[in-house]
Amino acid sequence: MKDVGRRIATAQGAFLLHPARVGDLLESAGESLFDPDYWRSRALLIPADRGRGAAWFVGSPPQRWVLRHYRRGGAVARVSSDGYAWAGEGRVRSFAEYRLLALLHQRGLPVPAPVGARYRRSGLTYRCDLITQRIEAAQPMSALLLAGALSETTWRAIGAAIASLHRAGADHPDLNAHNVLVGPDGAIRVIDFDRGRLRKPGAWATRNLERLRRSLAKIAVGSALGGVSPEQWAMLKAGYESSSESRAPTR
Repeated sequence: MKDVGRRIATAQGAFLLHPARVGDLLESAGESLFDPDYWRSRALLIPADRGRGAAWFVGSPPQRWVLRHYRRGGAVARVSSDGYAWAGEGRVRSFAEYRLLALLHQRGLPVPAPVGARYRRSGLTYRCDLITQRIEAAQPMSALLLAGALSETTWRAIGAAIASLHRAGADHPDLNAHNVLVGPDGAIRVIDFDRGRLRKPGAWATRNLERLRRSLAKIAVGSALGGVSPEQWAMLKAGYESSSESRAPTR
């Protein structure tokens, strides 16, 4: 795959950076780009809400990025909030997500451009980070849903964006309403592909959609929405199915 990035070994692990996206910062900052304190000292660190992971908006134009530190969830987080069992560099979660995003982005699919990935090993465990391009002025689908600002056009566009990823075989196991971003121009981007992978067609695509539907229902509980209506979900599915059919190979 072209344009994956430049790998640089360190005393504790390694990191990848995309030279064209990092520019002069590759030489002047290097691995420090993954450290929140580096950005904080320059007043270029803004906390971002990204679920259980620690995430920040960092940088300044034209290098405005999202820095995410991987954190664990569930019962295992009580033992280690961010340590993962070492099984070789090929299994490092941030490297895997970086490479998947690089491939999808090269194909023109609706994902953010990857900028860098890092891991730091300590004995039998490692910790890792990822930097991606910030989608300017985009809002999560969840926030727009609560604000009542999801039009039929947007519902359909979201369905079409997901269908394009599924056609490419991109399995997003945590597809939820927080991970779908809507830009001011209506463009859709899907983020947070941790544990994502490329797969042959199968039932996983339906599971992705069901995961999103459960997420939407959960967000609507306790709000003034009264739930996501069958009509709204039908709009999303119409965009999904229309896009899938229009790109289906001819026999």
